[in-house]
Amino acid sequence: MNGTSEGSTPAADAAGSVVTESDRTASARADPPYRSAFTAAPLAMAVVDRDGLVVDANDTLGALLGGERATLTGQAASDLLDLASDARTWHAYREVLDGRRARLRCTRRLKHPDGHSLWAQVTVSPLPPGEEGVLLSVADISLRRELQAKLRHLQMHDPVTRLPNRTLFFERLSTALESAALETETYETGGTGRIGLCYLDLDGFKAVNDTLGHRVGDRLLAAVAERLTRCADAAGYGRTSAPLVARLGGDEFALLVEDSTGTEQLADLAESVLKALQEPFDLAGQRLSVSASIGVVERQAAGTTATGLMQAADTTLYWAKADGKDRWTLFDPERNAHLMTRQALASTLRPAIERGEFVLDYQPLVGMADGRLHGVEALIRWNHPQFGLLPPNRFIGLAEEDGSIVPLGRWILATACRQARRWQLENPDEPPLFVSVNVAVRQVWDSDLVADVAQTLNETGLAPHLLQLELTESAVMGSAGRPLQALKALSDMGVRIAIDDFGTGYSNLAYLSRLPVKVLKLDGSFVRGFRYDDPAAHPSPADEVIVEAMIQLAHRLGLTVTAECVETSAQADRLRLIGCDTGQGWLYSRPVPPDRISALRGAPEAQADVVGKP
Repeated sequence: MNGTSEGSTPAADAAGSVVTESDRTASARADPPYRSAFTAAPLAMAVVDRDGLVVDANDTLGALLGGERATLTGQAASDLLDLASDARTWHAYREVLDGRRARLRCTRRLKHPDGHSLWAQVTVSPLPPGEEGVLLSVADISLRRELQAKLRHLQMHDPVTRLPNRTLFFERLSTALESAALETETYETGGTGRIGLCYLDLDGFKAVNDTLGHRVGDRLLAAVAERLTRCADAAGYGRTSAPLVARLGGDEFALLVEDSTGTEQLADLAESVLKALQEPFDLAGQRLSVSASIGVVERQAAGTTATGLMQAADTTLYWAKADGKDRWTLFDPERNAHLMTRQALASTLRPAIERGEFVLDYQPLVGMADGRLHGVEALIRWNHPQFGLLPPNRFIGLAEEDGSIVPLGRWILATACRQARRWQLENPDEPPLFVSVNVAVRQVWDSDLVADVAQTLNETGLAPHLLQLELTESAVMGSAGRPLQALKALSDMGVRIAIDDFGTGYSNLAYLSRLPVKVLKLDGSFVRGFRYDDPAAHPSPADEVIVEAMIQLAHRLGLTVTAECVETSAQADRLRLIGCDTGQGWLYSRPVPPDRISALRGAPEAQADVVGKP
């Protein structure tokens, strides 16, 4: 026995030297078990201490960064791998070094000493327990990034024109608006804080596709894209960047101007686009000429959304087409507000009838010979909860377009007849007033007007001769078929038919002898020529001759005549002298609620007290 226990017998190394257990432990500490894998790994790696300095690195990392492995030792890993360029990554990296975060993975763009750039995915994680520092690994993902970039380009660009597509356009637009908002919040003034957009489509492009085929259509789109790009490049000369040109789909294109300098810049760009597109296109033997309509919007970027900007541009493009095409139109807030109001009225018109938001005012029809009140015209108003009391010219056209004029017309007819009957019962000793109601042509076509009138007269108890229905001259003069049959049936019933605004439509006088018309209402434009008391009104003697001839003709046909827009006593006197039967206008009264009509009844001197009063 030599005093050495079994299992602890010293071993000899290859040189014959004795290697003790303590030597092996020291060697293991000096050369960890993963050392060989670390050195030979194809993945670039480094061990970094808690201070962020490289303790050791493998050859792969040295090759990736373009230097020898030994030169990396002692350098700050954050400098080698650009980990301090943004605050978020730097903060996360420091947390991993301090043991407060388990892992960091980020992508960095690195500069190689030979001049080329590469994309690297950097991972930082703690070493196993008992080891100080962190393990840093770097993977070259340049090929992957290149493939992703190619795929993104395909996804974000139009294959026909090679321009940015709708997706990329909205991405750039959103980024531009966000950047402008950030500059406003941080009080930075690097840009103008404004944004501009030219939104265009080609006039008549569908005809090109339909007649020449989609292949020629695609060639035309590509040629248009080239010209738009040249216009954008010219507009961007001397500036930080040219406008972005994108194809949004079909024949729609957009030119986005970031940091625009005002409407003049956008107008110049739109003019250059129109001029560029005026030159004919020569497409493989096909010579084509096209034009474009352009909607132009320019505004402060702060408070603007991508959706709001595109809605304004789309609306303005519609205006350009409606105004005649081959032109650009600048967004007009007032015009847009009117359009929005019109749309709001159209969408709420039918429900408003059901909610009872409409009221009737009545304007007197006064006998020219005796000055007495003979009848009234019912005029509708919309007591809108948002826009206040609206006159008929704000919504009657909408009602005719969407068909709601039919239920609205029934309500007007029933309300007016009911009110006329009430006046008759309240004043049994006075001659009854007739009530005149306007009727739209669509009421004749889309409903049984004869049945509606008969039912209303039966329910209200009003005599048929106390109801007058007014139709415009343009509607009555061309009447045939169903409208003419309806008018004759109403006349046979005893209802009076009047032609409104006579003298402004077709003026086909031959129809007067064949239509069941009882009254002509002369358009106010003729009566205004009678204002000899007002030199500024430019009185026209020809108007008086024309009116006198129409009155004589009407009387020979057994018709009565009502003059509209009588505003002065001189006009009334002249109309009376040439034989006009009835007058209507502000001289007698503006349209008033039904309770004010009673004040106009009775003796002429009583009527004089309210003449001209609203």
